Amino acid sequence: QVQLVESGGGSVQAGGSLRLSCVASGSFYMINAMGWYRQAPGKQRELVARVTSGGGIDYADAVKGRFTISRVSRDGAKNTVYLQMNSLKPEDTAVYYCNVLGYINSDGPVPRPGDYWGQGTQVTVSS
Repeated sequence: QVQLVESGGGSVQAGGSLRLSCVASGSFYMINAMGWYRQAPGKQRELVARVTSGGGIDYADAVKGRFTISRVSRDGAKNTVYLQMNSLKPEDTAVYYCNVLGYINSDGPVPRPGDYWGQGTQVTVSS
């Protein structure tokens, strides 16, 4: 089983900072990418930042220079991804979701691909 546990959301004034954390646990065979998405009311879910297993990092244009994603892998079972958010703006208000793309060990000979999501954490930025 795979479990993603997010923390760190909250309310902050414009210009403030928050740090989101997501701990992904489970029998991962391989993780291809870990990232953060967000969804504001009435809008589609969008990519915020993503880090690949090779170390490549992508940011949405709207957050470049303000947000920093990082990943820590302590062992084969637990992986943590962080999103440091600085200079927050009211338009950053959304539910932020952790995402993991990868493969998990299965009962058979072939690992099973998966696209896993956290439960979401609310970030509210007031002007």
